[in-house]
Amino acid sequence: MSEKSTNPYDMDSSGFDPDRYLQKLLKECSLKQIMDTEAAIVRQTQTLHSDMQTLVYENYNKFISATDTIRKMKTDFKSMETEMNLLVSNMDSITECSEKITDTLQETRTQLTRLSGKHQLLKKLQFLSSLPAKLKTLIEDGNYQQAVQEYSHAQKVLHQYGNQPSFQGIQEDCVKTLEDLKKLLKQEFQKTGKTAQSLTEIGELLLQLDEKPSGLAKEMLECATKRLHEQLVMLQDQTDRDMIEFIDLGIEGFLNDLTLVISSYNDMFLTKHIEQEEDEFEIIARMDLNDFVNRNIDEYLTLVQDRAEVEIGHGDSQIILRGLDRLHRRLTAMKSLCRALDMSKSGIDIIVNAAYQLCKAHMKSLKDHFSDNLSSIRLALVSVKSDTSSSSSNSLQTGLKELIANLYVSTMEKVKGLLQDLLIFLQPDWSFNLKADPKGATCIEGIRENLLVGFLRHISTTMNAFGSLNSSSPPTLLLILSKMCLEMDKSGVHVLISLVDELYDIDSENSTTLVHETELCSEMRDSAQHLLDSYVRLQGLNLSQMLRKSVETRDWLNCLEPRSVRAVMKRVVEELSAIDNVLGELYDSKLEQRTAASSDSSRKTHFSLTASKQSQYRSTWSTYTPSQMDSSFVSNIHRLFSEKIEIFSSVEFSKVSIITGIIKICLKTLLECVRLRTFSKYGLQQIQVDAHYLQMNLWRFVSDENLIHVLLDEILGSAVLRCLEPILMEPNAVEIICERN
Repeated sequence: MSEKSTNPYDMDSSGFDPDRYLQKLLKECSLKQIMDTEAAIVRQTQTLHSDMQTLVYENYNKFISATDTIRKMKTDFKSMETEMNLLVSNMDSITECSEKITDTLQETRTQLTRLSGKHQLLKKLQFLSSLPAKLKTLIEDGNYQQAVQEYSHAQKVLHQYGNQPSFQGIQEDCVKTLEDLKKLLKQEFQKTGKTAQSLTEIGELLLQLDEKPSGLAKEMLECATKRLHEQLVMLQDQTDRDMIEFIDLGIEGFLNDLTLVISSYNDMFLTKHIEQEEDEFEIIARMDLNDFVNRNIDEYLTLVQDRAEVEIGHGDSQIILRGLDRLHRRLTAMKSLCRALDMSKSGIDIIVNAAYQLCKAHMKSLKDHFSDNLSSIRLALVSVKSDTSSSSSNSLQTGLKELIANLYVSTMEKVKGLLQDLLIFLQPDWSFNLKADPKGATCIEGIRENLLVGFLRHISTTMNAFGSLNSSSPPTLLLILSKMCLEMDKSGVHVLISLVDELYDIDSENSTTLVHETELCSEMRDSAQHLLDSYVRLQGLNLSQMLRKSVETRDWLNCLEPRSVRAVMKRVVEELSAIDNVLGELYDSKLEQRTAASSDSSRKTHFSLTASKQSQYRSTWSTYTPSQMDSSFVSNIHRLFSEKIEIFSSVEFSKVSIITGIIKICLKTLLECVRLRTFSKYGLQQIQVDAHYLQMNLWRFVSDENLIHVLLDEILGSAVLRCLEPILMEPNAVEIICERN
């Protein structure tokens, strides 16, 4: 800054040197630059000159105005000085007059002060003399508070002068009147139906009348309990109101009264130091208050909980929770008022219980919905079965997938909807936060376990009941239910568990207490397997019943020479074909195409082959000779080293495995029935024809044809052993009969 102020080349500095500036300019600048600098300096000079003229003009006007103002002030000060001199003179005169008046009235003032004191004393005496009558009048008018106030004002005077004869009568009358007032107030205090406000006012008056606080405190709580009980009885009768109105009535009535009792009790007995009571009074009084509040709060919350249980599942959940939210807010405020109190219940307990109750209601809804769906399926199956038209089989085949899809989709959508409905408990608008509370967190997990997991296990249990030995369920229903369980195992369980974990932010993967998804899938798959095994068992028994009756009712010793396959064998093949068609709609497993070029004997005798090809590929399965049948030694050796066939083993979830299981039961039944009969020659040949017919038609239903060969070999071998004249029919004749049928 100092360098700039002394710079000889700066025109604005005090050390500016024109000659040096001009010399520097001539040395460093061209002629044009010098002329431009000159023009700029001229312009700046003219601008400064113009600004200075304007400034001088403005200051000149201000100076003229200031001169006029000073001239006027001189004139005003002269008149003001005259008035001030006059005021000083007047003040001196007033002071002199005041001193004269004070001296004159000094004696009179003393007399007035003395007379005023006597007047006040006479007014007090007059008040005391009229006090008994006034107290009686106020008490008769019901103005108890003013009566107590009037006595309190006169109490000091009576205590001071009560020993004098003139005041003894007044004091005795007042004491008697106040004793009557205390009795009257106690009667009013003990009356039922008194509001908390009335009890508080009467209690305050009794304390002012020197009532013993310890007894009055207990009496106040007892009377308040009666009043609050009346409030609860009144609330019990409000069955026509919704949950919000019910809670509002409880808050405005019961909780407001309870809050007022607590506040008044604190003010009267706990915040004040009562000298006439013992030191333990405050502790006892606080314990009594805690017990009083806890007892009444428990009764009220029990009533609210009962009402919520009645409403939940029937009323609007949103309205119920809005009411409970209001209650929770009020209870939270009351806890801040009664911080030392230990309430055994709180609003969150009721909300958690409401969630459990809603879970129960939703569980019942799910079970009823699932039961209705099952009933609809059974009705649909019965209607299709009763339809004797030719299209009934086709309609059954095309309708099974639709029935399964409807059952699956309907069940899934119902569960999803109810899980979404329960999200109402986690809305951020509520004053309560279930996730932050331990009980609430357990409740959220309970929604998953009690509702979803419980319902999935109910499905498994219900499905297993349909597949029990004592069940009379139709076989097709078992097939539908098995497929339903299989769908739940493949995708349904995963979708629902993932949904509930996502909606309620549950980490079931890392939990040690929650049921894992794989466990539920395993249960569903076990149920599907059980139902499918029951379906196979039931279908096998139905067909076995026909075979058993056909064997038991026939006279095998007096048979004619066989000319055709028995009708029961055709019926069995037809039934198996129908079952195969039904299974084909549900299970897409396909056997490899079988050609006539196969070396398997059963394919050689398939009914689609021509007669010439049949002669070339004649089956060796039925070419037993009498010499071979003389002894069962070879057959027993073969059976000993052959693989054991499990008749009632579990089947796989494929069409071939299912129908193979049915065929095994049928053939095993036929084998056991044959073992119990005795055959003639023609009876044996009839069994040979029937067995060959079965062999011709059953191979296409199974993947392992040797299984059929083994069982049919055992059937024919048993018939040979039970035959009186074991002579078999020529294989060509057997094939001709079977082809003709």
